[in-house]
Amino acid sequence: MKRLIVLALLLLALVSCKNEGVDDSKPNVVATTTMISDLARQIGKDSIDVQGLMGSGVDPHLYKASEGDVSKLFNADLILYNGLHLEGKMGEVFEKMQAQNIKTVALAETLDPLVLLESEYFASNYDPHVWFNITYWRRIATVLKDELVALDPESKAYYEANYAAYIEDLNNLKDVVEQIISSLPEEKRYLVTAHDAFNYFGQAYGFEVVGLQGLSTATEAGVQDVQRLADFIIEKQIKAIFVESSVPQRTIEALQAAVRAKDFEVVIGGTLYSDALGSAGTDEGEYIGMFLSNVNTIVKGLK
Repeated sequence: MKRLIVLALLLLALVSCKNEGVDDSKPNVVATTTMISDLARQIGKDSIDVQGLMGSGVDPHLYKASEGDVSKLFNADLILYNGLHLEGKMGEVFEKMQAQNIKTVALAETLDPLVLLESEYFASNYDPHVWFNITYWRRIATVLKDELVALDPESKAYYEANYAAYIEDLNNLKDVVEQIISSLPEEKRYLVTAHDAFNYFGQAYGFEVVGLQGLSTATEAGVQDVQRLADFIIEKQIKAIFVESSVPQRTIEALQAAVRAKDFEVVIGGTLYSDALGSAGTDEGEYIGMFLSNVNTIVKGLK
């Protein structure tokens, strides 16, 4: 049944006209997550037309392609997605696009497997949340730049200049983040969130990261998981836990209630951007602003 639905969507795309609002004079790049859309815009700027499928607050683990999405993908010159099963419900759609000879790139899967974190939840799979390591995001930026140059070689110098400027911005971000985190004592570096989106962040900055739902929000947290994590919070004397913008707040509220029931007070330290950026037009609507917002929220909450 699922395969028939995908095929039906593809047929609709085949007979549809070009996407409205797309400048046919520019390469048409379609990206899945807000992080990838932002990266494409930072490097391509006004030389490409970027269409993002997912918006602020959208959970890519659970996202299903609509008819409109399939039409955008079919009309794309280049499709960019994270991979490593982040967009778990879109795998078959990507395969169909590749079968139509549309260049489709899973950016996270271009990283050396040796730097990827293995998942205890999914055998032979890796943690897909690679954007929370700035070093890895710089490598992905290089891959994206090369893909744009291959797609539009006449604009090579423009893409390379934008790329160089953005890499400098990422290097500055890395320095600022390290400075902010250095103000937080190592014994307070416990990060408890709704799901394990921050393992690459934890590895880079010395945090022990614990997510209530595991790597994917498709995994439900049970009562035993909540109680086990409540005991962990009390044992480590953790003062703050965090909600995520793309995960319902009730998960963390249930954890807070379980901790309070054991006569320990833990506060909700704020909202972190995990699987999506903030609203368009805000600082958090871009990768650098999102990363800084998260770091400031974490350090402030845990201090």
